[in-house]
Amino acid sequence: MKRIFDILVSIIALVVFFPIFIIVSFLIKISSPGKVFYRGTRAGKNNVNFEIYKFRTMVENAEYIGGYSTSINDARLTKFGRFLRKYKTDELPQLLNVIKGDMSLVGPRPQVLHYTNKYKGEMKLILSIRPGITDLASLYFSDMDKVLGHGNVEKKYET
Repeated sequence: MKRIFDILVSIIALVVFFPIFIIVSFLIKISSPGKVFYRGTRAGKNNVNFEIYKFRTMVENAEYIGGYSTSINDARLTKFGRFLRKYKTDELPQLLNVIKGDMSLVGPRPQVLHYTNKYKGEMKLILSIRPGITDLASLYFSDMDKVLGHGNVEKKYET
């Protein structure tokens, strides 16, 4: 039932938000060089990797320039990307991941392999659940960049 609900809500949301997709895509394209969409590898259910879709909020190849986590005032963020992240609009393309079956509407946030490869013992249990666009942690840590602050955010995030 949950899967059917996820698919139906995602299809309806994509139709409703289609004008926003067009506007955001246009603004990304004119505000910074590069692709409109970011695609990155994440650990999915049963630790099966999948490609997550997001609107691009950072410069091209940002992961190779400064790691996987983002700090406050991270120089890799585009001006429009800051706006998209603030209002979580960059997450809208993940509705496509829900339709494909990679994600659910609600579930633990999908994580980069850099971190999931370090999971041990009970930590691996989270990988038995289909990741979601939102969960309690997403709401609680909606301002993760402020939580991580400045400096070596990779080290802070891993602790």
